[in-house]
Amino acid sequence: MVRSILAALLAMAMLLSAGCDSSGVEFNGKDISGLMPDLKFSLTGENGETVTEARYQGEAVVLFFGYTHCPDYCPTTLTALAQALQKLSPEEREQLRVLFVSVDPERDTPELLAKYTGYFSPRVDGLTGDKEALDALTKRYRTAYSYGEPDENGNYLVNHGLAMYGFDRAGKVRVFMRNDQPVDQIADDLRALISLP
Repeated sequence: MVRSILAALLAMAMLLSAGCDSSGVEFNGKDISGLMPDLKFSLTGENGETVTEARYQGEAVVLFFGYTHCPDYCPTTLTALAQALQKLSPEEREQLRVLFVSVDPERDTPELLAKYTGYFSPRVDGLTGDKEALDALTKRYRTAYSYGEPDENGNYLVNHGLAMYGFDRAGKVRVFMRNDQPVDQIADDLRALISLP
């Protein structure tokens, strides 16, 4: 009886501590430390090459899903991230990378992604993949995407999540940032990310 009570108390303590971080770092976004898997993917980069999380080993990473034909949220969010990056020192910027993952590989070729991300910051990398790779990654981080009906010109909208996921330099998920956070708050969260070991 005592043993089962102790086991229940231990399980409750573990649940209550999930997401808590002993590093003392505080985020403006939601601290999700330990609540999602480590950074892991295999996608296509801006030069048509296969890119995995290993390329970014030692860098903090912000992961954001979208597409280049997005009329509103994607350019707004990438602009806010670029402005937040500019608030960091050059040394801080070198420790962080933004990964813009297109969920519209039909239109977003590596060349188009390179041109698009170049508008925002050299610290933004465009990535995409086939449906299997995109489905695996979006499922891993509990988000989704879907396509609208094409118009008479073949243009269509893509529905996708709006969150930015922050990973520390060890590839551990740390923070869930909203796309409507003020730029100063995003910059503070980026600094907090790179301060983690």
